[in-house]
Amino acid sequence: MKDAAFDPTAHVAHMETMMGLTIEEAWRPVVIGHMTAIAKAAEMVMGFDLPDDIEPAGVFEA
Repeated sequence: MKDAAFDPTAHVAHMETMMGLTIEEAWRPVVIGHMTAIAKAAEMVMGFDLPDDIEPAGVFEA
């Protein structure tokens, strides 16, 4: 089942309220544009099928 289509304008408005932010109207299209790009990138990552037997990369610390 696929989730409903992501609406970046509605998401920005919702998060603005939830986080108590004020986005100036001049910046709103820019914020929505960035949210749209992030959603497209996330869709690409989530659409990549990983085999069930794949293991996570090791973590190396200095």
